[in-house]
Amino acid sequence: MKHVRSVVVVAAVMAAAATGCGSPSSKRTSADDGRSTIATDKVIMDRDAKGPAKDAPGARKGGTITVYSQPTPNTFDPTDTYYVDANEIDKLVFRTPTQFDIRPNGDAVLVSDLTDLGTVSADKLTWTFRFQRGIKYADGSEVKVEDLAYAIKRSFAHDVYPNGPTYQMTYFKDGDPAKPGAYKGPYTSGDTYAGVETPDPGTLVIHLAQPFPDLPFYMSYPLFTPIPKAKDTRQDYKNKPMATGPYEFDSYTPGAQLKLKRNPNWDANTDPARHQYVDGWDFKFGEQDVKTQQQVLNSNGADANALNYQNIDASLVPQLTGAKAGQLLRGASPCHQMTQLDSRKIPLEVRKAIAVAYPYDQLWKASGFNDYGQQASSTIMPPSVPGYRAYQPLPGLSGKGAGDPAAAKKMLTDAGKLNFEVSWYYDNTKPLTQQTTQILSDALTAAGFTAKPIGVSTAELRGKVGDYNAPTNLGASPAGWCSDWPSGSSWFPVLFQTHSIADGQSLGMLTDKDLDARINAIAALPPDEAVGKWADLDREIMSRYVLLPRYYFKVAVVIGTNIGGALVDSTMGMPNYKSMFLKG
Repeated sequence: MKHVRSVVVVAAVMAAAATGCGSPSSKRTSADDGRSTIATDKVIMDRDAKGPAKDAPGARKGGTITVYSQPTPNTFDPTDTYYVDANEIDKLVFRTPTQFDIRPNGDAVLVSDLTDLGTVSADKLTWTFRFQRGIKYADGSEVKVEDLAYAIKRSFAHDVYPNGPTYQMTYFKDGDPAKPGAYKGPYTSGDTYAGVETPDPGTLVIHLAQPFPDLPFYMSYPLFTPIPKAKDTRQDYKNKPMATGPYEFDSYTPGAQLKLKRNPNWDANTDPARHQYVDGWDFKFGEQDVKTQQQVLNSNGADANALNYQNIDASLVPQLTGAKAGQLLRGASPCHQMTQLDSRKIPLEVRKAIAVAYPYDQLWKASGFNDYGQQASSTIMPPSVPGYRAYQPLPGLSGKGAGDPAAAKKMLTDAGKLNFEVSWYYDNTKPLTQQTTQILSDALTAAGFTAKPIGVSTAELRGKVGDYNAPTNLGASPAGWCSDWPSGSSWFPVLFQTHSIADGQSLGMLTDKDLDARINAIAALPPDEAVGKWADLDREIMSRYVLLPRYYFKVAVVIGTNIGGALVDSTMGMPNYKSMFLKG
């Protein structure tokens, strides 16, 4: 199941608040180091990148970086990892077939890691990857291509690892669990799977059920990190996974602390994007964000070597002057917060009236948002995704404004829908969601709607908003989305096709076979050809008024004064740990 992969768990109610990321990006035609690249609106692949990674200016080795966060990663099992905080930490521990190299100019460039970037057959249904031999696990044993194949097979055990991504079930041969003969992972279906082959020690072959041009991007995910079958301890694997990256687990207390130490068997000469500058990492979870962000800003003692990966709290923003202004790490995020309108239950003209009445500005102010963490949105894809186009917003879909109740009431009256009931769930235990729900109720009532907010507890909320048969028509989950990789193909096929309803991740509950076919056709194109077509489709779907754009996320996190090499990983909306070092 796909979750909103923001650095803070986003409340699954459209009137709730969260932090995040996204800033305009310009078209690049080459990588910063002069190597040959393929670029289309920042869809960049560098097939020639080789290890070792280019050193960050001023980099030195030694010391420990401390990382604070109030939210706690739910797992470090690579098969089950999907949230961005765990994903970014995993990049220090796990190597994958491909990876993103975050260049100094901000570009996220897809480069090789354990394999090359692959070649595809003429019918687009078979991908062949050359496997880099000689890589070792932290215990000194050899990483084998069969371990990579086993990890792929393990990802089909979605009953055991329910949080991980599922594109393999859609695109890989015999992967669709709804069809007879579907492969369900090694625990249920055994170790023989027709979708993956290892014809020799240096080759991985993947067979598809339908074309998947973005497969090399997907293979940067942790689920593709090799796992030796003999070492698979299933649910216990998350507590001491096999490391292939520059760091390995030193100690782990779930929910509280993860310490990493150097992996002595990581070879920098084989890795084009990672560094091993510091001696170790100390991740401390469950710490109060405002408290630790203040500590990092003060940078007294060891806190000069620390950062907090949650967006800066609005109460601390006034301190960002003088030298402290340089302690704010800012950049792009792949995430967008939205409010869903159920097209099965709300007619188009009514959806348009809701958009015109929506109190964007009041909700923004009440939620305590600021320009460091959020940017008012008007499209589906955020600015960090290749293909984003800042077209003229449609009426009521600018992400801004106080709403126009008189105009909305006239629209309802003309449509014969005055007093149309709009219903949604909200968390009635939190002062903020109580306040924002009242703001929305008042705005809709003034516009001639009957507002019906349904209060539930925090524990009930996620299940309630995820029930597409619930007696509501507004604000179902997902309440937002983040790219799985920088492409429209990780947005439109997932969120707007008919199957999205059954998958539990639909925006707007659309059931349009023509739209399904057009999305499939674009998704089958090479990324450089698809990028502009996604932008056109973005505007068309917005014109159906199946969602209200709220805000693009941004990254705005505080770092200690002794941390160097700090960059933002725009593919995750997180700090890029792979490049960090301590200045002294």
